Amino acid sequence: MKLINYIFLLLVFLAFSAQVNADDQITTEVYFDRAGLKLGSGVVNVFTGWMELPKNIGMWRQKNESEWVGVTEGVLRGLIHTASRTASGAVDVITFWLPTFPTPSPLFVWDDYSVESEYQAFRTGG
Repeated sequence: MKLINYIFLLLVFLAFSAQVNADDQITTEVYFDRAGLKLGSGVVNVFTGWMELPKNIGMWRQKNESEWVGVTEGVLRGLIHTASRTASGAVDVITFWLPTFPTPSPLFVWDDYSVESEYQAFRTGG
């Protein structure tokens, strides 16, 4: 019975060691690309976060039937997204050395002007 336990334990260790090795190879290949992307997009998002305000005003004005409701909702959401994009850019600059993807989606405010921005911290998938 002890022999079976030892063999099972050895197989578990071997299975996890191959998985760790594969993750290390992927990380070393893409580390500098991800760090550079995160640092660059973080700096850009800190300085262009204010562009979320006009983006959201226009976007919500088109979505609502009442222009006043659309402008009001756009201003409120735009202020929230301005603060969020600027803060997420600062977080990306501070944590650029972590091999994760940048926080905001879309990556830059001008990438897709008709989509509301989302912020997901420490994404490992693209």
